[in-house]
Amino acid sequence: MKWLASLLFALLVAFSAHAQAPSAEQKVDELLKLLKDPEVQSLLAERKGAATTAPSVAADKPALAGWETGVRTRIDAIVSAVPRIPAEIGAAATRTRQDAISHGYAPVFIIFAALVAVGLAAEWLFRRYRPRSDGVLGRLAPVAIFAATMAIVFFAVDWPPLARVTLLAYLSAFVLYRLGSVLIVLALGHQRPLRLRARILLAVVIFAAANAVLGAPLGVDPAVSAALSYCFSIVILVLAIEASWSTSLKPRASRAALTVFLVAVWLLWCLDLQGLFWLGIYALVLPGILRGVGQAAEEFSSGAAGSLRSVIVARGARAIVITFAVAWLAFVWEMNSDGFAHNDPLVRALFYALLKSVLVLLVADLLWQLAKSWIDRALATSTDATALPPADAARRARFRTLLPIFRNALAVIVAVMAGLIVLSELGVQIGPLIAGAGIFGVAIGFGSQTLVKDVISGVFYMLDDAFRVGEYIQAKSYKGTVEGFSLRSVRLRHHRGPVFTVPFGELGAVENMSRDWVIDKFRINVAYDTDIEKARKIAKRIGAELAEDAELGPLFIQPLKMKGVEEFGDYGIVLSFAMTTVPGMQTYIRRKAYAKIREAFQASGIEFAQPTVQVGGDDKGGGAAAASAVRVLQEKSAAVE
Repeated sequence: MKWLASLLFALLVAFSAHAQAPSAEQKVDELLKLLKDPEVQSLLAERKGAATTAPSVAADKPALAGWETGVRTRIDAIVSAVPRIPAEIGAAATRTRQDAISHGYAPVFIIFAALVAVGLAAEWLFRRYRPRSDGVLGRLAPVAIFAATMAIVFFAVDWPPLARVTLLAYLSAFVLYRLGSVLIVLALGHQRPLRLRARILLAVVIFAAANAVLGAPLGVDPAVSAALSYCFSIVILVLAIEASWSTSLKPRASRAALTVFLVAVWLLWCLDLQGLFWLGIYALVLPGILRGVGQAAEEFSSGAAGSLRSVIVARGARAIVITFAVAWLAFVWEMNSDGFAHNDPLVRALFYALLKSVLVLLVADLLWQLAKSWIDRALATSTDATALPPADAARRARFRTLLPIFRNALAVIVAVMAGLIVLSELGVQIGPLIAGAGIFGVAIGFGSQTLVKDVISGVFYMLDDAFRVGEYIQAKSYKGTVEGFSLRSVRLRHHRGPVFTVPFGELGAVENMSRDWVIDKFRINVAYDTDIEKARKIAKRIGAELAEDAELGPLFIQPLKMKGVEEFGDYGIVLSFAMTTVPGMQTYIRRKAYAKIREAFQASGIEFAQPTVQVGGDDKGGGAAAASAVRVLQEKSAAVE
């Protein structure tokens, strides 16, 4: 609510400032009338000689003192003009009424009511034959029909001069009020008390602006018109303060601070400090406007959140709002040529440099958001690669590896470039900065060779596509799943939980265990009397069963097979088995295969080899005698000790 009140107050200021400043043609007409006056001509002749020798007091007067004198004079004129407001308004109304009647028309207020009735009738017909819509366009379309109908009737009739100006001002004000009411309803929703106060504020501001615009065409004294604007501004200030206290849920201290801020902004306008006044208005208005414009733009774009279209529309709409704010601030600065800081070259250069810097930051923000949106969408798309061919899955995995590094590098580049351009606009010589940064970078390169080695090694690891995010690798004594990267290191998650942060320069040769396929081999020891051919057939049957399994089948590239006899061991025959699977699943499949082989061998009478000792020869008691001799020797040794 506070930003809405500030915006309405700012609109009143803009219209009143426009009304207080007479047009160039009016100034020329007044000057010509004065020059034709005999008294003025004689006075100019008397002062012609003295003007060449008289010191220029205004030129020697300090800017601050001149501003203070001008403000004091303007305030005194406004205060003295307040009692004349009713008389001036009555005289203007009488002139307008007589102008309309003298041309054969009804009074202006009757014409106004008739035009509004015609517009409402057209709007009623439109609503009757078109279904109601709660969207933005659905709510604005009836108002557009209303305004278009009144405009057609208004421009079709040749109205008297004063009546034409008056009708145009008040009809435009009425249309603007209706448009603003629709936007208030869309913005505030079901908050009825807040909506009511916002509409009252809007009505006061638009009515005040219409009166300010009509001041000069209807012959109202500029001082009286300015006094009337000040009176309306006080009403708006009171309404804004009341709304901030009655509708805000913030603590009392925050509401008191907001009240003080609103009064300070109003005083800045009264003191003709236009630049500071508009900065205060922006501080209150822009955050709310940018949020509302961004939400409306995202809804209007009808694109997915984070898509390029959504980002362009939302960020572009916000950038347009900020650009208009900057342009209006520059316009106010140029129009307020009497300000005491306006003629200071340093302040003037700094002011325009800040405005240009804002535009540079807007462009940089838009470019960064577009790039970030594309990278984020690419990362989100490359996450799920289960149903893709191996080549596409590998390419997406490489994207997941490289894009975060590219995003970080791009953020640094955009920030540095925008910062350098802003410094250049502020008058800072960036050439020495760039040269110093280059020398500093060379010094860092010589002083931190390990860091440079890590960064360059990481670049070549990425170019060689040595590993990607999500792959299991081993390098020297480090092994684990790749979780992420920085510019100088890789983060590995061990299968038991620990995390290794390894600089790229320390990796060396990398063993990647997650590429394409893996061949898993294992051995099983069986007794010497095992039927090898029978064991081979059992292994083949188990391999077929595993390949047909709904869970394990998709994980196989080649089924389980027995390769044959690997060697003759000390206790039995060593059989070799092998299978080809997708990376990372070989251990899981091997456990399943072990269980099935054990059950099948036991069911078929195939025994696994066990350590045994066989004593040969005919001397059956030789072993006992040897054991007895060993025992005697041990007892003798124990006795000696």
